[in-house]
Amino acid sequence: MIPESQSGSRGENLLVLSGPSGSGKTTLVRRLLMEIPRMSFAVSHTTRARRPGETPGVDYHFVDAAEFAAMIKADAFVEWAEVHGERYGTSWAELRSSARESRSLILDVDVQGAEAIRTQLPEIMSVFIMPPSVHELKRRLMKRESQWTPSLEQRLKTALYEMSLHPRFDFIVINDILDNALEALIHITRAMEQRSQCQLARVKRILEEGS
Repeated sequence: MIPESQSGSRGENLLVLSGPSGSGKTTLVRRLLMEIPRMSFAVSHTTRARRPGETPGVDYHFVDAAEFAAMIKADAFVEWAEVHGERYGTSWAELRSSARESRSLILDVDVQGAEAIRTQLPEIMSVFIMPPSVHELKRRLMKRESQWTPSLEQRLKTALYEMSLHPRFDFIVINDILDNALEALIHITRAMEQRSQCQLARVKRILEEGS
């Protein structure tokens, strides 16, 4: 149930992307934002430390554990999760901002986060990014490692579990060729923006001209 204080939020202009580590969804999000400038990225909050090259407010809203806990208590998140000892969450404020400006918004969340958002905002459109094969997924996971490790094995197990949940999503994009996957996302985004809920303001203006 949507908290009363968040009733100005809406989901018809939200594109939720999810997929396992190694699926390439982060790269696809960046490319999609370049192709569709009117679209915005929902910046998540996190308790993890800022990494070199990351910009606060662009890559993440970096907060400490106490502030994150206070936001949870205040129902400030549409979804949040703990991953490898750190917390990540998408705030209602990000959704309200896009609704006020009538902008499409893309969210990059894990499968658990996508489920939480869908429960509260069933009108969202969700996309699961699938790697082309398990062999390719393992290759991508090993990209920064010299050998297969127990940590990578756990990440693979998590990825396989997440991949088993693909039927819960509206669309599946198999990221075998990056440009093809990007083109599919562009088509999905344009279809989302043509849904009747997203066109209500324009239709109202058209009808008022004839009255």
